[in-house]
Amino acid sequence: MIAFVSGTVAALAPDAAVVEVGGVGMAVQCTPDTLSTLRIGRPAKLHTSLVVREDSLTLYGFADDDARQVFELLQTASGVGPRLAQAMLAVHTPDALRRAVATGDEKALTAVPGIGKKGAQKLLLEFRDRLGEPVGGPAVGAPVTQGWRDQLHAALIGLGYATREADEAVAAVTPQAEAAGAAPQVGSLLKAALQTLNRAR
Repeated sequence: MIAFVSGTVAALAPDAAVVEVGGVGMAVQCTPDTLSTLRIGRPAKLHTSLVVREDSLTLYGFADDDARQVFELLQTASGVGPRLAQAMLAVHTPDALRRAVATGDEKALTAVPGIGKKGAQKLLLEFRDRLGEPVGGPAVGAPVTQGWRDQLHAALIGLGYATREADEAVAAVTPQAEAAGAAPQVGSLLKAALQTLNRAR
């Protein structure tokens, strides 16, 4: 298993980073939060989980080992694959997921694309005694996506856009974010922002 990759960030995309390790470019799937911490040409260390399928080898990367462990634990539930596990961590921090399970918060889980009411109920039962206790972070009930503008702006800067371009893109997707309510999906907003920037060029 590849436990982590450490090297220079060679490229960034909306859902992945390429890290040069010993002359080899390792493509790593990442959440928007993780991508927002990376800069092209700068050193980075990502904790990774390798998902092996018959037709593919996919490396998923995380800013810390706690997120990696939660990612792997989420996949032990029936019906949860790596993409859904990553989507859960794109919307919620590991601690927010622990709180959601500890408090039986269905609404928090249904905020994740791909999880409906019945799926949330099933996951709450499956994870009840397995995710552990929260170790810190925002209080129960606090929206984990608070500050989506900052997350989105940082992700765009990390992808190489100028501050002015990032400001304009954030402004362009604000109506979409407000329509989503208290918990806009940063990943979806990043894709929409990139589309507006591509149209402007």
